[in-house]
Amino acid sequence: MTTKVTAARSGRTRSLGDPSPLQMVGAYAILILWATVVLFPLYWVLVTSVKLPVTVNTGPFYIPWVDFTPSLHAWQYILETQRDQTLRPYWNTIIVATTSTLIALFIGSTAAYALVRFKFAPKTGLIYLFIACIGGTVAITSFDVSWQLASASMVAVYVLLAVTLRKRFTKTMGNSDIAFWLISQRMMPPIVVVLPIYVMFQQVGLLDTYTGLVIAYVAGNLPIVVWLMRDYFQNVPIELEECAAIDGASRLRTFWTIVLPLSAPGLVATFLFVLVFAWNEYLLALFLSSSQVQTMPLVVAAQSGTRGTEWWYMSVVILLMIGPVIAMAIASERFISRGLLVGAVKG
Repeated sequence: MTTKVTAARSGRTRSLGDPSPLQMVGAYAILILWATVVLFPLYWVLVTSVKLPVTVNTGPFYIPWVDFTPSLHAWQYILETQRDQTLRPYWNTIIVATTSTLIALFIGSTAAYALVRFKFAPKTGLIYLFIACIGGTVAITSFDVSWQLASASMVAVYVLLAVTLRKRFTKTMGNSDIAFWLISQRMMPPIVVVLPIYVMFQQVGLLDTYTGLVIAYVAGNLPIVVWLMRDYFQNVPIELEECAAIDGASRLRTFWTIVLPLSAPGLVATFLFVLVFAWNEYLLALFLSSSQVQTMPLVVAAQSGTRGTEWWYMSVVILLMIGPVIAMAIASERFISRGLLVGAVKG
């Protein structure tokens, strides 16, 4: 009786699973505390970027116009005095990260769709043979043979052996094996492959070029795109594609006009994930670039190494680096939340 009276007075019915007012206060207190912990470093960087050196060294001061008088000294120094050392890497980061992310998203989405809608059964022996031929190419180039000639020779050897031995290979891989193999490439520490990549790019003249960085970033982030979009495409009803096929639409047209528009939230969420990885990539940029295509993570590392106590300059560089990504995340928040939730609950 008491529960019904309380529900009638409140104007709504409250189920037994609804939190009590005390529980709601506790939940909001925890959320506010956690938001403070997460957002305070960003606030600290922001206020430090508008402080004078003497204010930083005699601090801490946190409230502008109360604890200290804001100044654009650090911004003027970075954007005017250090313009060439900052803006060039900034544009390099935008070009390399955006281009590599778009290419990885295009290739990875088509690969993920193929893994969901088609059945593959590559022979394991042919895969091992291909890997052996790649090793043979590397071995041949160590004897001062051009990589073009070595590659052509190994391609011919692979074709000859594949035609001869393919009937003897019986064990095959499935779609799940291929997907797991792709994501396992991302599990491998980058330091393991960065030196071979450096030597290979040195041989083909791709060091300190946009093309070299884009290729490396695409190869590194492609498994993430395939893994995320594969899970998303599995939740697209196949009946829609079957209806399109009955109406005469080709597989390619169905993919571009039906599947991709329905997958827009997943595409946006995956794009931002991969963009963040490419934007913050440090190890590959350190080995594969120098003066021409240096990116912002290298600038931040250089600032922390040579100006370890000049936090006002560091704060400006950090804000320039994280600003575009945060803005894109806020603008695409609706798509991100939908893209992350799809596939989380099944059955």
